[in-house]
Amino acid sequence: MNEVTLEQHAEPLAVVRLAPGAEVPEWAGSSSILSISATATETSVVCSAATVPVKSRHEGPFTAFSVVGPLDFALTGVLAGLLTPLAEEQISVFTLSTFDTDWVLVPADRAEQAAEAWRRTGRTVRPVQPAID
Repeated sequence: MNEVTLEQHAEPLAVVRLAPGAEVPEWAGSSSILSISATATETSVVCSAATVPVKSRHEGPFTAFSVVGPLDFALTGVLAGLLTPLAEEQISVFTLSTFDTDWVLVPADRAEQAAEAWRRTGRTVRPVQPAID
């Protein structure tokens, strides 16, 4: 799966922990990337780090890399292939999947090291391409 291309997103992100069943706060919606995951024990929100209240329970900033897609649901090993070089560099990750693609968030201060690890394994890493209308 070396032909994978990743796009590096500029906006610093945070992962916020909310109480189970919590409403998504208004401040989370002003982000280029918004992901909400809810379980019986927590609600997690991935959003712009700039909008997160200082007193909230959160981690970050993270840099997001997305696999250029859409990816076929039948593909296997995409994330495993992307995470192995990062594990070898001891770079922690937070992953997300959407209908079209996979996302890997890495600590912002390790983003360039992650990009270089992927390039060494034959992947292309580029800045996000602007949307064409």
